[in-house]
Amino acid sequence: MNLFSALRQAFPADLDACAIEPADGGTDGRFYSWRDLDQASARIANLLDSLALPPASRIAVQVEKSVEALLLYLGVLRAGHVFLPLNTAYQAAEIEYFIGNAEPAVMVCSGKNFTWISRLAFKAGTTHVFTLNEDRTGTLLDRAAFHADEHQPAVKSGDDLAAILYTSGTTGRSKGAMLSHGNLLSNAEVLKDYWGWQTGDVLIHALPIFHVHGLFVASHGALLNGSKMLWFSRFDPRAVIARLPEATVFMGVPTLYVRLLGEAGFNREACRHMRLFISGSAPLLIETFNEFRERSGHTILERYGMSETVMLTSNPYRPEDGERRGGTVGFALPGVSLRVRDDQGHELPAGEVGGIEVRGPNVFSGYWRMPEKTREEFTPDGWFKTGDVGKVSADGYVTIVGRSKDLIITGGYNVYPAEVEGFLNELPGVAESAVIGAPHPDFGEGVLAVVVPRPGASVDPAGLIAALKGRIAGFKVPKQVFVVAELPRNTMGKVQKNLLRERHQGAFHA
Repeated sequence: MNLFSALRQAFPADLDACAIEPADGGTDGRFYSWRDLDQASARIANLLDSLALPPASRIAVQVEKSVEALLLYLGVLRAGHVFLPLNTAYQAAEIEYFIGNAEPAVMVCSGKNFTWISRLAFKAGTTHVFTLNEDRTGTLLDRAAFHADEHQPAVKSGDDLAAILYTSGTTGRSKGAMLSHGNLLSNAEVLKDYWGWQTGDVLIHALPIFHVHGLFVASHGALLNGSKMLWFSRFDPRAVIARLPEATVFMGVPTLYVRLLGEAGFNREACRHMRLFISGSAPLLIETFNEFRERSGHTILERYGMSETVMLTSNPYRPEDGERRGGTVGFALPGVSLRVRDDQGHELPAGEVGGIEVRGPNVFSGYWRMPEKTREEFTPDGWFKTGDVGKVSADGYVTIVGRSKDLIITGGYNVYPAEVEGFLNELPGVAESAVIGAPHPDFGEGVLAVVVPRPGASVDPAGLIAALKGRIAGFKVPKQVFVVAELPRNTMGKVQKNLLRERHQGAFHA
């Protein structure tokens, strides 16, 4: 079934009820009804149909968060094409790669970026470039306004491609994880039951919508339950606290919870109507977990997922299913199989640490146009190797203890050191570099770089940071750069990043 059709079937009977209320202020009471969602997505789908695109064309999107951006996603699904969301922080070199690799038929960007993005898109053979701005303007909406507000959704099977999410590779080359209609729908249906979605739930949506957490887990959850969303274009802790009494569900990354706790107004009274707080996309510190429970009276439910798999595990919602255990990501979700194996492929008993492997209806089919990489990441018996290292307790709780690929998660965003190192090593005066993550009080992990200068050259840490800011997304740019004579290496010549992490673990703490 087309994922859009499943979401549309879940709309409430009263289509004129509020579906999404912009919560940033200054909206003069404007809201989006369920009828608005249906009709606006139909106009966008009809616009795409009018372009006579090849079947299952990629529609690449790099725009600021807005309700219209969500409507674009629904319109793409409805028309049977493939949605390709791109982080708004990506710069020209990154966008050029994504366009070249995915070969989208349509590119949608912010008006402020149209000049340089359209140049890259047209050069790569993309036929159509539209603009979409967060203030409800842009050529996409201008064109869609001329189309009918009824549309018969394209017929799709569960195996048909619905979205491609790019996740940076450890070699510096980004990989496009291919997610099907079945992958996304099966996961949304499991979470609807497992997290106890109920009539009357209201979701505070304060996450970006260019990755799994905000676009799929949060949006699908509310839409599949016919639940109203209080929509924040960006996270503001005081503004969120002011709306908590009207909501029942909140989803955030650990950074957002830290910022809520930093506000004096965050207390049990503000959370009196809340049903559930969910955290993911990065490890939640046990200190944050405990302080949040004390301040709010609620125990955060932490879960674990990936771009390639959507959600894999979750702490339980219902008390009868077990406690929400801090420091863990709970149990494998219904329908998901999870195992831990050593480097020789032997399955490990409870409590022993090894590589986490998974399979299930939510697991992606592979990486876009990378068959060899896809084969590498799946075992001969069909399990996906997550690259995460962890253990499972005797009573089934999963704990993530590390990442075999040195992934850094800062503020909920993934940073792969090899990618940043590649850009650093191209800068004048740099001989080599090592990028690592260090504990950060706000972002969970902060990116820092250790750089070795070329013989006779001197490098300025601030200058290196400034140079990177114009080339890669801001969250990937090291917050600190240290200059050293040489990097620590083992007998095989491999950089010992564990020693660098130990040396700089206090870099972001006063």
